[in-house]
Amino acid sequence: MDAGGSVDDADDADDDAEGTDAAGAPRRRPAAKVADLEREGEVAADFLETLLDIADLDGDIDVDVDGDRAAVSIVDSDEGRVPRRLVGQDGKVLEALQELTRLAVQSATGERSRLMLDVAGHRAERRSTLVEVAHLVIEQVKATGEKAALDPMTAFERKVVHDEVLAAGLSSESDGVEPKRFVVVLPA
Repeated sequence: MDAGGSVDDADDADDDAEGTDAAGAPRRRPAAKVADLEREGEVAADFLETLLDIADLDGDIDVDVDGDRAAVSIVDSDEGRVPRRLVGQDGKVLEALQELTRLAVQSATGERSRLMLDVAGHRAERRSTLVEVAHLVIEQVKATGEKAALDPMTAFERKVVHDEVLAAGLSSESDGVEPKRFVVVLPA
């Protein structure tokens, strides 16, 4: 997505539609929308609890509404730690688990879900790292006046970078083909 808000692919469209208007101000969500998102979260939590029980894994489920999507987290339980194998190398298992959870929610509600799943704080940690990387690249682009390309990222990761670039007053776009899609930060 570039700073003007255009979307350059379906993956980024899915993860770039945040709860803000064209001017960047938070949008007010109707109570019915919040209730729908809370229901998505509860359906996802039930699905994930069943999955954890079947796999005999520990973990508690936290459900929240973040922006215009349900946010579900598998966190450490009193009995033990959430296995990192639910995240997998480079978050690949987490991405697959998120898609399965979205499908379970869609099956139960009849609506396409955009819920965000986190396991053991992996996405939160990754977001912090990406913000730091984005700031370094933003400063580089401002100093040199030349565009800069980052390493390939998931749609979630690209969204984090696009948001930071936009907040810094620059623009960015996604380029490449999945799974090697990447962000290019453009000078002002």
